[in-house]
Amino acid sequence: MKPAVFLDRDGILNRDKGYVYRIEDFEWIPGSKQAIKFFNEKDYYIFVVTNQSGIARGYYSENDVLSLHVFINQELREHNAHIDDFFYSPYHPDFHSKYPNLSHLRKPNTGMLEIAFEKWKFDKKRSFMIGDNESDIECATRFGIKSYLFKEENLFKFIKAITIPS
Repeated sequence: MKPAVFLDRDGILNRDKGYVYRIEDFEWIPGSKQAIKFFNEKDYYIFVVTNQSGIARGYYSENDVLSLHVFINQELREHNAHIDDFFYSPYHPDFHSKYPNLSHLRKPNTGMLEIAFEKWKFDKKRSFMIGDNESDIECATRFGIKSYLFKEENLFKFIKAITIPS
């Protein structure tokens, strides 16, 4: 079985400008395309797991999120890279009347990772997460995988510096 790398979206793949859902607002983090290609070449599944409370808040729709994710993979294909799957949580506790049955998806809960595991059957022991918030790290810990907190400027340089589980 192949291992998986879980990537938060905002702050890992793109600059976190707050509620990014429009293509024109999406700005790649330096080294993120190269990092994804690196993991593709190392034969990892690549999954994006992202809290998208802007949906529950009414700032944008699920279709907006899906369209942005299509755009991301289109851009990556130009670099012979791809993300295998995207998972998102529209839930937010302050807006619990919307999507009340999806609270298990919101990080630090592990619902998105559990769905990925059921769908893709990856090698959990060699899998890990890269996130920019403590909720990402806690999610990985609860799921039983290693995690890395990214607070750098270049994702590719970061992954080249960390010890990737083998």
